[in-house]
Amino acid sequence: MIRFIQFADSLSGWFGKVFGWLIILMTFGVSYEVFVRYLLNSPTTWSLDVSFIMYGTLFMIGGAYTLSRGGHVRGDFLYRLWRPRAQAVVDLVLYVFFFFPGILALLIRGWDYAARSWSYTEVSVNSPAGIPIFQFKTAIAVAAGLLIIQGLAEVCRCILCIREGFWRRAEEEVRETEEVALDQVGKNEYPAS
Repeated sequence: MIRFIQFADSLSGWFGKVFGWLIILMTFGVSYEVFVRYLLNSPTTWSLDVSFIMYGTLFMIGGAYTLSRGGHVRGDFLYRLWRPRAQAVVDLVLYVFFFFPGILALLIRGWDYAARSWSYTEVSVNSPAGIPIFQFKTAIAVAAGLLIIQGLAEVCRCILCIREGFWRRAEEEVRETEEVALDQVGKNEYPAS
């Protein structure tokens, strides 16, 4: 189970990091649009669609990464007061009865939606540029597949927590600046002010 958790976390991490670069592309695309629209008075026909496509893709593919790092919103006000085993039991029940049925539905419908879109190489009807969107619709099924893999890893985490009494979390890749500063102050790496 531990090896599967590590595999799922690394897979989700890889997709999250790769698709995270879409933020840079979106920033350049929107900046370009602002420049040509307001300074050159020559707006593009494609910028809005492309930014929607990139943001939607980032949002969908980033779901598994966020799940692997425990970043999704939860009703924490009571949950955090429980012992890890109680948390794991509740999480396991929620994964089985709510998460997997919803994600399986997303996978099935997303696959059908993408296949239909690919069959006629669908383009956006929102702009005269006719931006292709069939590849974006494929991201729905891919994201659902990644969420299923990561969801199985989370179920394994729950089972291990029920057995062992503590959570096995994904390795931290990114830390908040404030946390790093507090750690350094605790180690006396900064002089006291």
